[in-house]
Amino acid sequence: MSRIAVVGAGSWGTTLAALLTDNGHRVVLWALEPEVADQVMRERENTRFLAGIRLPEALAATSDLGAALKDADVLVNTVPSQFVGSVMERAAPHVEAGCQIVSASKGIETATLRRMDEVLRDVLGEAAMSGFAVLSGPSFALEVARRVPTLVVAASANAQAAERVQQLFQNAYLRVYTNTDVVGVELGGALKNVIALAAGMSAGLGFGHNTLAALITRGLAEITRLGQAMGARAATFAGLAGMGDLVLTCTGELSRNRSVGWRLGRGESLESILSEMSAVAEGVKTAQAAYDLAVRHKVEMPLTREVCAILAEGRSAREALANLMERDPKPEEGG
Repeated sequence: MSRIAVVGAGSWGTTLAALLTDNGHRVVLWALEPEVADQVMRERENTRFLAGIRLPEALAATSDLGAALKDADVLVNTVPSQFVGSVMERAAPHVEAGCQIVSASKGIETATLRRMDEVLRDVLGEAAMSGFAVLSGPSFALEVARRVPTLVVAASANAQAAERVQQLFQNAYLRVYTNTDVVGVELGGALKNVIALAAGMSAGLGFGHNTLAALITRGLAEITRLGQAMGARAATFAGLAGMGDLVLTCTGELSRNRSVGWRLGRGESLESILSEMSAVAEGVKTAQAAYDLAVRHKVEMPLTREVCAILAEGRSAREALANLMERDPKPEEGG
């Protein structure tokens, strides 16, 4: 039995905290909002981020970060990517020596273009990252909370660390595979959200399966090109953290990024869409970071570029599609 602190009480953090509790571990869930922590403790629910799910009686929750991390031998970070740095700076003085760090946040820090493993290393220090692992893959929080069979991947440069995460999380409804390609798994989880925005826009414009299949396929090509340029293995993007998560997020109705894209395709403004959301659609911030990384590494990512133009420049989804369709003809490989 491990003492686990889950930092972040959104839908994914709450789901993982409940799962780990059910697996027999002593879990404390940290919530930024005191009212969320209070509701978990009093009512065994988190109606703000995971409505309709009864939480285990043994799950503890607090809005005191130091208390959540006290004596923890595993820290699971689920904070939205743009806030990981600031939250972990607060957490750092309370992280015990030897505590294993697990990242379950999907995104790229826009100001610095750092992946989550890079953010955590810079904030917590090299020694704290010796057992680091990233948990990713096609996994809607609500479905995992409902115990729908789900497969994910735990990636670490340290094979023993990945195996420990596998043992911590795996149960009858969550199967965990291991991987050593941290860069590829991090990028797959982050970049698929950008393509999901495009998939949602396509649906909002009224286009069908032909267009969706093209977006997923060419989106995967872009993700793989950038990943390889950054040192990832191409095979990783054919796996759960790549193609698996991409298909889920581009097609599933529970996808926040697809939903944002759908509304943009219908003609709504980004500002009005985001003002109505309590949860975070990571792709909105990650899109520009992804394109900036593409420029840095001299990788062509036309689909990502058009998504950025829609989000930041007010370009219409229909105009963006025309730009993509009217590009000069190219061979499929590398095109």
